[in-house]
Amino acid sequence: MSTKKNITNPIDKDNITESPNTLSYGHHRGSFPIIPTKEGVIKNKALSAMEHQTDIQLKQIKDQMSLLAKQANQLKERVEISQMIYNAEMRFEPLISHIYHLYESNEGNFMLLMVGPEEWGKRGSPHNYISTVKLLADHTWEIIK
Repeated sequence: MSTKKNITNPIDKDNITESPNTLSYGHHRGSFPIIPTKEGVIKNKALSAMEHQTDIQLKQIKDQMSLLAKQANQLKERVEISQMIYNAEMRFEPLISHIYHLYESNEGNFMLLMVGPEEWGKRGSPHNYISTVKLLADHTWEIIK
């Protein structure tokens, strides 16, 4: 009585080939070993060092771009506040290096006042507080708050 057993190959069919002589690498124990040459090691080290350096430089450029974008946004805010201030009602002449407060009335008019938002007393300001600013020597306004 002879019974044949079904033998299944434990190796995944996607990982084997029917024609091993077409592989670009050694496929059995007796194959010629592929060992990295000194030239390959040197090139690999140089390539790794170059990639590391370029990653550092790209990060520096990215940080610089972020800083420039932040500065551009701050400048844009200064221009917007300056336009609001120069369109605002002022009943005094602002002095350089002094601090003032910008408010918007309920009617939508802007006012530049010397009274800060904390200085109105118990009732608080009758106007909407926008910003605390300081007049610079070039007649632009630095945003303090």
